[in-house]
Amino acid sequence: MAGQIKATENGPYVVEGVERIIDADGNEYDVSGRAKVALCRCGASTTKPFCDGTHSKLGFDAAERAVAQSG
Repeated sequence: MAGQIKATENGPYVVEGVERIIDADGNEYDVSGRAKVALCRCGASTTKPFCDGTHSKLGFDAAERAVAQSG
């Protein structure tokens, strides 16, 4: 299976099928032993880049939706 990223409703990005994640500072996280990982989307997690569930306590509301590309 190729890797995939799914944006959950008002929650994290769920990433499947990847071996490593690299954050904005170049820190590398080996996730090869995990089928899925959840990445923080609200910005409040204490375990960034991973989700710790804080979004549910904050009432995080992801207002954006993907827009289909035309043509």
